[in-house]
Amino acid sequence: MSTSSSPAAIEFVGVEKRFPARGRSAEVLAARDIHFSIAQGEVVSIIGPSGCGKSTLLNMGAGLARPSAGVVKVGGEPVTGPNKHVAFMLQKDLLMPWRTIAENVEFGLELRGVPAAERRAISERLLVQCHLKGFDKHYPNQLSGGMRQRAAMARTLAVDPLVLLMDEPFSALDAQTKMILQQDLAQTVAREGKTVVFITHDLSEAAALSDRILVMSERPGTIVEEIEVAMPDRNNPMQRRKHARLSELVSHLMTLLKLDAQAEVH
Repeated sequence: MSTSSSPAAIEFVGVEKRFPARGRSAEVLAARDIHFSIAQGEVVSIIGPSGCGKSTLLNMGAGLARPSAGVVKVGGEPVTGPNKHVAFMLQKDLLMPWRTIAENVEFGLELRGVPAAERRAISERLLVQCHLKGFDKHYPNQLSGGMRQRAAMARTLAVDPLVLLMDEPFSALDAQTKMILQQDLAQTVAREGKTVVFITHDLSEAAALSDRILVMSERPGTIVEEIEVAMPDRNNPMQRRKHARLSELVSHLMTLLKLDAQAEVH
């Protein structure tokens, strides 16, 4: 966590995002009046209805899109374009099939001109840490979906980002693999002291992984509630899943998102 004198790892100040009209379509206001900051070493999940602007926030945090109003800051500096202090992990692993797993992990380092020996040492350490020791010379099509996501996590961490932006990285996995990777992520983030902004539609996942949860409204998305998770063992999501607070949180989140009302209708 940051001290009071340290800048937030990532901060949104009065952010709005509009997409211009196309053809007969009207201009779209995707997100409005977004204010939040995330301290260094904190894990914060963002939940909300589909289309509320969650991924748009991550794109602005990564410098892949510019706010229409307001400012996004990383490490206290305004984001004006792609930022080397930020790394993205998506639902799709996007591993390059023609490169080995080690070569995939080293790709970002290679782009930055890191010497080969140093790249190799970093990839070896991270592959051990992500439980992929011995798979460095394998190709992506030789790995399971869960192992590919482990490789994607190692590649994300290799460039030593200040902030990890994660957009539903485990949503395509089966329930058991998903929980194992959640555990791996939590322990890795705690060990590395990384800051994480995590988007998910899985309310239990948000509660199990996070220090705080930000709840967004329907489009145009804005933050309607900020919730302190207030459970111990953030680096042990499986233990958190057994905590009475988790079911209370999930029930409250369902109410905020009106999921309980939708269930009654159906």
